Amino acid sequence: MPYSDLLFSINAGVATITINRPDRLNAFTGETVDEIADALKQSDENPEVGVIVLTGAGERAFCVGGDIDWEIDGGLEGLDWELGKHIVSCRKPVIARVDGYAIGGGNHLAYFCDFTIATTTSVFGQNGPRVGSPAGGYVVSYLAGVIGHKRAREMWMLCRKYSAAQALEWGLVNAVVSRDQLDAEVAQWCSEVLALSPTCLATIKQSFLQIMQPAFEHNVSDTLQSVAPDYFRRGEQDEALQAFKEKRQPDFSHWRNA
Repeated sequence: MPYSDLLFSINAGVATITINRPDRLNAFTGETVDEIADALKQSDENPEVGVIVLTGAGERAFCVGGDIDWEIDGGLEGLDWELGKHIVSCRKPVIARVDGYAIGGGNHLAYFCDFTIATTTSVFGQNGPRVGSPAGGYVVSYLAGVIGHKRAREMWMLCRKYSAAQALEWGLVNAVVSRDQLDAEVAQWCSEVLALSPTCLATIKQSFLQIMQPAFEHNVSDTLQSVAPDYFRRGEQDEALQAFKEKRQPDFSHWRNA
């Protein structure tokens, strides 16, 4: 099917899904999320595909999370982030090809992929508490299994940015190469995957999925409902988004005891 926010191709067993919004640093909207989910499904069901590469157009960003204008218009309300489930449930290995910023939802996408290959200039991090974008459930907890609880809490709760070298040291990425070597490196990983038994790879992915199933019972909406069911009406997100647009520090003092 044609996509408005993606480029999608299949070549020699490799399905490549490219978020094609470089003018917005590949930030996503609800439509982008739906299209990625569909492309993953199409790739998983296509017998010609043995491995999937997820990437972003241009050299500035892999993905910087939700489009701020879409979030201001209420895009996050009622949205449950299911892409992580789609990636780990997919029977075929998924490789994140990261060049540039992988922030917020972009970082989620990268760390849910089976492998992450990044350039030396790539930057990783979370941004939710800074811009009032609520996250919860398995989207957050899964990171603890990747880099450990202490580091996951630091990344999520302090909204710091991390270099590709730091991400490699922490185990957030598998390999870091120069930009001119990125495509060759990704191609090598794809070649190694395609040389292996697809059924065995599928059973391995299913085995990793089994230990995650309990976490899947808790999503963003459920977590937010238990903490602050009136979140989208209390003004806290409005302050965060307005501060982001005005390039100032948000003032959250009013909501600390709310």
